[in-house]
Amino acid sequence: MLRARAVVENLKEYHPPLGRREGLRLDFNENVGGCSPRVLRVLASISTEVLNKYPEREVGELAVAEYLGVAIDRLLLTNGVDEAIHLLCETYLEPGDEALIVVPTFSLYEIYALATGAKVVNVQTGDDFAFPTRRVLRAITPATKLIMLATPNNPTGAVAARADLLAIAAAAPHAALLVDEAYWDFHGETLIDQIGAVPNLFIARTFSKAFGLAGFRVGVLIGDEAQMKMVRRVGSPYNVNGVALACLTEALQDREFITSYVTQVREGRTRLEQFYGQRSIPFWPSRANFVLAYFGSYRKPLVEEMRRRGILVRDRNSDPGCAGCVRITVGTRPQTDRLLRELSEAFAAVGFQPQPRPVESSSTQPATPTAPGSQVAAGAGEVRR
Repeated sequence: MLRARAVVENLKEYHPPLGRREGLRLDFNENVGGCSPRVLRVLASISTEVLNKYPEREVGELAVAEYLGVAIDRLLLTNGVDEAIHLLCETYLEPGDEALIVVPTFSLYEIYALATGAKVVNVQTGDDFAFPTRRVLRAITPATKLIMLATPNNPTGAVAARADLLAIAAAAPHAALLVDEAYWDFHGETLIDQIGAVPNLFIARTFSKAFGLAGFRVGVLIGDEAQMKMVRRVGSPYNVNGVALACLTEALQDREFITSYVTQVREGRTRLEQFYGQRSIPFWPSRANFVLAYFGSYRKPLVEEMRRRGILVRDRNSDPGCAGCVRITVGTRPQTDRLLRELSEAFAAVGFQPQPRPVESSSTQPATPTAPGSQVAAGAGEVRR
């Protein structure tokens, strides 16, 4: 009988909560204001010549290279950041190698690494979700071949300091270091200027968050040109579709749209954090387009009450160290007005009372490996984004 590889049979399944998602979608960290009107005009003018031929990625890569200020041979457009992660795992990991990640974080790091037969070493953040630099450095071994870190991180919104990331790259020259900057637009700090100077450094960006192009699935992977040649060998030359490429160029040119949306998100993030602070609700300051807060035993009824009110928020209870937590995406000013109003009413409806977050033992936990073929930690059954 035909059987899949053992590591595949034991991987968590990819079941993002996509069903029954009618309403204001403040649960997936998308641009909830929509894409640039200029993108919509391009879509309306798409001809059969775009649809009936294989896509030419180079045009899009030239536009993105100019936008980011990097050489074209240092970047690769990908089918979302998801594919960038997958390509790095396929390029650098072999069975028995170690991939190092800091949890909680985006779970596809773990899934794609385990699928290669590698071991995943999880470094748990402390109770404040601050980046555990020293523990990461201690977890690096000769078997470490890939380190994947998100800054700002999801679901916490926390960031890693530039000096800390460079120290990790220097401590593991035999390993690829992926710095996932999916939420860079809302943070503003980057390591992109170190591409080439640090040979083992890779940076991933997405056009799903600020640009509103999540449905097109366009990301970009940036790295040293010699290493990018290796990554390209395991990828498809037609991984980004022609419609997405046609719209991407126009989206990049609408700087005013991006600036306006990012400004509104940053303002809304501050308002949401102040809302929590005024009510003594534990939360973690964020540099992304969302805020994570602790609702304790009221978590589930609050999520359900917000759904009844037509607003979707994300239950993060199953993420390591996030018991009782809910993450809410921030959107435009009118959307933030509605969110804060509905949250206040939802609190009253469920009889919410703020609860202190219990101090957990995560701050003293060592790095823990997840071996290929073993069951993955809490949160199985969904991909965390």
